[in-house]
Amino acid sequence: MSYKVIIIEDEPPAAKRLMKMLQSCTIPLEVINVLDSVEDSIIYLKNFNDYDLLFMDVQLGDGLSFDIFKSVTIHKPIIFTTAYDDYTLQAFKVNSIDYLLKPIDQEDLDRAVIKFSGQQSNGHPSIDMIEIANSLKQPEYKHRFLVKKGKQLTVIPTLEVAYFYSEDGYTLLGHKNGTKHIVDLTIDQLVEMLDPAGFYRINRKMVVSLDCISTIHEYFNSRLKLELSPKPSFDVIVSRDRAKAFKGWLNGG
Repeated sequence: MSYKVIIIEDEPPAAKRLMKMLQSCTIPLEVINVLDSVEDSIIYLKNFNDYDLLFMDVQLGDGLSFDIFKSVTIHKPIIFTTAYDDYTLQAFKVNSIDYLLKPIDQEDLDRAVIKFSGQQSNGHPSIDMIEIANSLKQPEYKHRFLVKKGKQLTVIPTLEVAYFYSEDGYTLLGHKNGTKHIVDLTIDQLVEMLDPAGFYRINRKMVVSLDCISTIHEYFNSRLKLELSPKPSFDVIVSRDRAKAFKGWLNGG
């Protein structure tokens, strides 16, 4: 017997990675749907209840996943998967059985799934909020990048990075001193490596540091336009589907 799982996650690479990790769990799991927004989740969960477990990111493109509970009563267990540890207590008010910080560790995921399976066998949940909150591991984020400078290699501390962006098939690191360097990583990979408290992916092609944002302008079609320091050679636009969550990030939540 396998348990039916729904994933609520707005980053396709993160959803894909989680699906792959779930396949390696000792408890059989079947992902029956992946939802990427508060709106779609509300519509789906109002009409379908044929699942056993929810994996839910906190910050989605159109708001926080806690907004879902304002419109839908969910009785099934939930495992939160997020880059932020600010929502622990909120999570355990809504059927959460665990709270995993990104990047998710396979051992922690196995532990959460085994806990879920044990609760299903016992017929009732047993949540120790304090124990789970205290056991949260702080993730390790990338502290520096090795880049080429002519024929030499140089190390750039993450604290000196203003932004990353993709262009013509390359990923470029924009230094706070105005220089640019190619890095052998994709934007998707960088999102998993960077501390979300200091960096935010504003669109498909760019991640910016909080330190480099100087001015924010309202832009047409519900988007935002940023002025960065140092200033890149192109307009920096926060995509429409990320604008609301970006404002929440700026506000510290």
